[in-house]
Amino acid sequence: MRYLVLVSHGTFAQGLHSVLKMLAGDREEVLSCSLKDGEGADEYVAELKQTISVIGDGDSVFLFGDIIGGSPLTNAINAITEAGLLPRTRIFGGVNLPAVLTAALSPEADDDSLAADVVSEGVAALQEFKVAVEDDDEDDL
Repeated sequence: MRYLVLVSHGTFAQGLHSVLKMLAGDREEVLSCSLKDGEGADEYVAELKQTISVIGDGDSVFLFGDIIGGSPLTNAINAITEAGLLPRTRIFGGVNLPAVLTAALSPEADDDSLAADVVSEGVAALQEFKVAVEDDDEDDL
């Protein structure tokens, strides 16, 4: 099985997990853990280790973090390493819903091609949305 592990500051990871559940159904392979406001790194790491304890020897991991270099992702990498999962883990920073949705909806894809698709979809999804505004100045006169 390929596990999707979502980590973040605040409740972003749980929110992303919740929206994913709405769009793609409840998926046992999606796990989430967040560094909550006021929580120490030790508490977060303990919760994260408990969360990833279900990942087995034959499983792979796609680890999604909100910010590259942020505490949740760096601590998650350390926990993944300690659990012996790093050789079977792909790590992504700057996560968004389209990236995770792509991973969740492609359980049969191989890790290499899926990793490329995840990055492609995540990058393509972030765009500036421009709304045309009509000039109403004549109506005001």
